[in-house]
Amino acid sequence: MNSLKRQALIFVWIGEIWNAMEVIIALWSGIGTGSVALIAFGLDSVIELFAGAVLIWRLQSSWKEKKDEVIAEKRAKILVSISFFVLAGYVLLHAGATLMGIFPEPKTSMIGIVLVIASAIIMTFLYFRKTSLAKQLNSPSLKSEAKQALFCDLQDLPVLIGLGANALFGWWWADPLVALALIPFIIKEGREAFEE
Repeated sequence: MNSLKRQALIFVWIGEIWNAMEVIIALWSGIGTGSVALIAFGLDSVIELFAGAVLIWRLQSSWKEKKDEVIAEKRAKILVSISFFVLAGYVLLHAGATLMGIFPEPKTSMIGIVLVIASAIIMTFLYFRKTSLAKQLNSPSLKSEAKQALFCDLQDLPVLIGLGANALFGWWWADPLVALALIPFIIKEGREAFEE
């Protein structure tokens, strides 16, 4: 395995370890506080874990035929795409139920706020590093996985606004509204993964 491929694997593994911690903390805190935005954030990290696992498998595999590699990549992209659409449906139902009073109002989550800020810093670093390596390796898979890190980063700001509005002003409804605002981005990512 060449040096660039090894570096790419290291950064993908760093992302995987971070995403695993993110899933645990976001879901634990989100479920505990009733935060739809934080639960969506955690579930998105599950999708990123899956995409990272596919990329690790792809970077470590040596394919006998190019055709096998293309088929495997298509299947992986379809699975990632489906998972985005399922996430969008879940967010719509959960946020809607919270706004209608079926689920309790979300409570403040300081742990969630710290997690989202840390995620923004780490994912920005990983995005730039993976994008640079993707260009050098001419790897569409690594570039696509780096874009997912960027999507996670872009998602951090609205989640932070929702959590912050609840913490600072007691605007519990900001949390599910922010989660609903993420749906177009989630669907866009799912469509892009499917079309690629």
